[in-house]
Amino acid sequence: MKVLVLNCGSSSVKYQVFDMNDESVLAKGLAERIGLDGSRIVYQRGLESKKIYEIPLPTHRKAIEEIFKLLVDKNDGILSSLNDIDAVGHRVVHGGESFFEATLVTPETYKKLKECENLAPLHNPYNIQGVEACMSLIPEAPQVLVFDTAFHQTMPKEAYIYALPYEWYEKYKIRRYGFHGTSHYYVSRRVAQLIGKPLEELKIISCHLGNGASITAIKNGKSIDTSMGYTPLEGLVMGTRCGDIDPAIPLIMMEKENLSPKEMDNILNKKSGILGISGVSSDFRDVGEAAEKGNERALLALKVFAYRIKKYIGAYYAILGGLDVLIFTAGVGERGPLERSLICEGLEHLGVKIDPEKNKVKGEELKISTPDSKAEVWVIPTNEELMIARETVKIARNK
Repeated sequence: MKVLVLNCGSSSVKYQVFDMNDESVLAKGLAERIGLDGSRIVYQRGLESKKIYEIPLPTHRKAIEEIFKLLVDKNDGILSSLNDIDAVGHRVVHGGESFFEATLVTPETYKKLKECENLAPLHNPYNIQGVEACMSLIPEAPQVLVFDTAFHQTMPKEAYIYALPYEWYEKYKIRRYGFHGTSHYYVSRRVAQLIGKPLEELKIISCHLGNGASITAIKNGKSIDTSMGYTPLEGLVMGTRCGDIDPAIPLIMMEKENLSPKEMDNILNKKSGILGISGVSSDFRDVGEAAEKGNERALLALKVFAYRIKKYIGAYYAILGGLDVLIFTAGVGERGPLERSLICEGLEHLGVKIDPEKNKVKGEELKISTPDSKAEVWVIPTNEELMIARETVKIARNK
């Protein structure tokens, strides 16, 4: 069974084609700068070298059409025709309270999907454009929606309700939703396989640390709390996002600096976080290099990042009633020995001890805890695309 996985962003389309018989990647790539000058498609067949095609991509529909042309190209393609695509899995950022799991696109679910558009106006409209394009271009293939928020729908109400007028929840569905669910779902199940214990018996804290970052408390295989909220802005300090702050600060600064809501939103989401503190970059590699050269603000940014994560780990330890496994995943989590070291330092009282040599690992699955660590600490590269493909197969076969 061949599955196409699509992840449509505001100006990009990431894609992968899997042969689900052995879960191998037949082709993958990225269409970028959609609607902008200099648009192009990066295409890689199997393990071959990447090829780059400079192509005008005025719309997401056009980008997907050009991706399909490459997939069936006589010389470089991996499909004899588009009919070889047995199903399409779409990453969708926000499913609101309508979607608790991966879902087949039907007239009814499409209508509900459109109703979720306003919950993630920077993401869902583009996700939906990808769905619409594939429904038109390959109508015979089942279309499956896989939601970032779905994994977190098991949170108890006391974990997701905000202390705001309750009518806002009833009328506008203002509540904690959480994101990165597909990643947290994947790594929690993967670690259970690696350590050979039933997922239902494990207390896990999963740290998805990239430019966007979130932590999830997982008990008996289910998300019971997560750091991101109604939007991905809440929670940890991130590359350019501020994370948790006093909510009065934006109101005060809007008045002092004469800022519009749109300008303040831009500051909180794109000019804060690691970039805002360090003044160097939102890229942790650049900030780490600056810190090593003695840049005090860069070092401060990394310490603030680690401190906030440590606070959440402590809080989730209390909620879980203990800790069996601590997972690091995503770009920084997988490739940031310094950040992992800063985070785990001082967590010995929670049973967390890491081996300095093993902690040097980058981008590979490895247990980095010491033999006497009560909690196992793992680095596990996430694979959201494979998780989406697996969910797609499950839904498509049962349709």
